[in-house]
Amino acid sequence: MESINVNTLKQWITEKKPQLLLDIREQWEFNHCSIDGSINIPMSLISERLVELGEDNNIIVICHHGARSLQVAYFLENSGIKNKIMNLEGGVDAWADQVDNQMLRY
Repeated sequence: MESINVNTLKQWITEKKPQLLLDIREQWEFNHCSIDGSINIPMSLISERLVELGEDNNIIVICHHGARSLQVAYFLENSGIKNKIMNLEGGVDAWADQVDNQMLRY
């Protein structure tokens, strides 16, 4: 399992590197704050919505602090997804702390 830190992700976004930002938090969390360009599929719905992930891009899994996303990343790796799967270290909390200090926090 690979991880990516928020500064590397910011660089990838700036360079328009192809990736799917998969935010697996609950809808209320996603509505409160999210990384621009991310899609929301709550953790509890991942297995039902695997087809929505496509096969072309790296998938970066995001949650609040990085623990739930790590679980989902392992699940995706073991589910036959062919994409490269990465966990965002520290989640949106690290993003708010290190990249976007204007982001709402909870």
